[in-house]
Amino acid sequence: MEIAAAIEPVQDGRIHIEKINAPFMYQRGGSGPEFGAGINLAVERGWLELHESGTYVRLSNREALD
Repeated sequence: MEIAAAIEPVQDGRIHIEKINAPFMYQRGGSGPEFGAGINLAVERGWLELHESGTYVRLSNREALD
């Protein structure tokens, strides 16, 4: 969530999934399965909305993260 909240969204509040994935894996040393589990948890808890294509997410409540 910290990574997603720090990214400036593009059109309609979209955050491209690779903008979250790259820092998670290469700067923080996470794995692919950990990334997927984290995205799924954030969606289940209502923090993120994942587009059906899987190419982008939206923060559900950006104000709550600030």
